[in-house]
Amino acid sequence: MKIIPAIDLQDGICVRLFQGDFEKCIEYSNDPAAVARNFQAMGFENLHIVDLDGAKLGQQGNCEVVSAIASESDLVIQLGGGMRDRETISHWLAAGVSRCVIGSLAVSDPRNVKSWLQEFGADRIVLALDVKLDDTGTPMLVTHGWARSADIDLWQCVDRYLRNDIKHVLCTDVSRDGAMTGPNVELYREFISRYPTISLQASGGVRHADDLRALEDLGASTAITGRALLEGKIDTTELGPFLRVA
Repeated sequence: MKIIPAIDLQDGICVRLFQGDFEKCIEYSNDPAAVARNFQAMGFENLHIVDLDGAKLGQQGNCEVVSAIASESDLVIQLGGGMRDRETISHWLAAGVSRCVIGSLAVSDPRNVKSWLQEFGADRIVLALDVKLDDTGTPMLVTHGWARSADIDLWQCVDRYLRNDIKHVLCTDVSRDGAMTGPNVELYREFISRYPTISLQASGGVRHADDLRALEDLGASTAITGRALLEGKIDTTELGPFLRVA
């Protein structure tokens, strides 16, 4: 398993939200490019960037920052937030981003997303499926910066794409995101059981190295973590086994 550090951008600043709430925002740095360089210096080779303004409004608001990170570092970048049309995806893939992360449209417009998977290749597209558990424990999807509830669950959505040979799914339990309460191991275990050929990127709740080992043990290909790394909750010596190219 590899770890991908996460940088969330809002108004050009590196931030983290608590449970997806834009009103509960922690600011970490007004120089996201420096944060990215620090992650590279720590030995990471990948970076996950979310344009929160794009996720919320549908129009990317941090393009200059993302371009600076892509040009100033050697990190393999996957970018999400505001990926709503073919032109945006094509632009970023040509500008040095390795993978584009499709969130809301993966739920609301599968026809177009399937066409992008075919055109750009399944390895260049990550489906970001964010969930909130309902009263029965069913992972129901949320979209548009986690502000809207969808009418389908996680399993129904993934099933739509199985014929398209999807390779990467990033799944976030919104209730765990930024909360430092531990990842939803049971959710990810069920995902891997249902879809053993899909590379799962588990996101939300990582607190320490034991959480990373738990995700590795259940078979996640990737763990995405932001706050725990930004706040130094994981000792650098504990990161060694994960700092390798997958």
